[in-house]
Amino acid sequence: MLTRPLLLLMAVTTGLTVGGNYVNQPLLDTIAGDLGVSDGRAAGLVTVAQVSYGLGLLLVVPLGDLLERRRLLVVLALLAAAGHALCALAPDYWALAVGTAVAGLFSVAAQILVPFAAELAEPGRAGRAVGTVMSGLLIGALLARSVSGAIAEVAGWHAPYAVVAVALVLIALVLGRRLPRSAPHAVGGYLATLASGARLVAELPRLRTRALLGGLGFAGVSVLFATMTFQLAGPRFGLSDLQIGLVGLSGVAGALMATAAGRMADAGRGQWATGIGAVGLVTTWGLLGLSASTWLTSLVLFVLGFGLVDMFLQAVHVSNQNVVYPLRPDARARLNSVYMTTYFAGGALGSAVGSAAWGAGGWPVVTAVGAGFGVLTILVWLVDLRLERRSPGGDVSAAGAGSR
Repeated sequence: MLTRPLLLLMAVTTGLTVGGNYVNQPLLDTIAGDLGVSDGRAAGLVTVAQVSYGLGLLLVVPLGDLLERRRLLVVLALLAAAGHALCALAPDYWALAVGTAVAGLFSVAAQILVPFAAELAEPGRAGRAVGTVMSGLLIGALLARSVSGAIAEVAGWHAPYAVVAVALVLIALVLGRRLPRSAPHAVGGYLATLASGARLVAELPRLRTRALLGGLGFAGVSVLFATMTFQLAGPRFGLSDLQIGLVGLSGVAGALMATAAGRMADAGRGQWATGIGAVGLVTTWGLLGLSASTWLTSLVLFVLGFGLVDMFLQAVHVSNQNVVYPLRPDARARLNSVYMTTYFAGGALGSAVGSAAWGAGGWPVVTAVGAGFGVLTILVWLVDLRLERRSPGGDVSAAGAGSR
């Protein structure tokens, strides 16, 4: 049974584990200057975090169906803490990159917790459970950006990594005491579990469309994440690490939308949430583009655009999860592995393309690329709508037990 205290613990854990991957975003300009690397190379740390997280989703998250989850989650939290500790002690760029990769790889504990919450929830309340846990994840990402900037302002850019490492050790101890034990669902060994995930992709059309929806949506937002520090720290705004971190607080709208999207999914209006999010991802780039104008309100437009883009992404993301998890209730971790691997592969692509766009033409090129990813998201949503209308709920029973 999923009690409210347990749900809140899961939300806090997802926020802390994933939030650690966002610690570097307001610090990129300072890291570049301190380590003597280019802006593009510093921005590459965002890509490193997302690629390693994507590998964790592909290779680690399926273990949630194969192993006892409480013990697995404790081990993952401790390994992520080790990665952040390496970042805190890093003397050069390469040590920082390795620490970032280790932390990203094992921070996928969050993506084992999300389907775990859906499994423990009462019938008809899985959407709310997923929305609540995702809200914790988003708030953690927001606080990571903001608190990281504040700590770095006082104690230097290494300090935020040390704080996250200590916090992860503490949360691992709490998880070991509070999480319920779980029985594995997967049949066979590790390689068989990975292979069954590939079969799920082949057998479930809406897993493919929803995974692609998530990947394209996150790609567009990652274009912003990879470049916002250089725009805000540059001559147009001239903000400090602390001020850049505070800009991230505008993303609280995303946390609110995650809960709302979960409730819409429980009420059968998940496609509405997806459509609102997909269209919003395109239109918001218009605000972000206008923020580069000479208007007095340009910073207000940037803050508003940043908040809205997070909000619309979560409308797409949470509604995606509430379509994907019921497709195979006995394979939620593997379904989430497929979905979230695609999601973060899109994020890695977006951050890499965003960095290249910044180097090629600055903010105007960045906004055009971000809006382009939004248009692709709308097109895939239309394909998913057609699939749903042709075979409502058909994916759930199409392949039966063969993917276990």
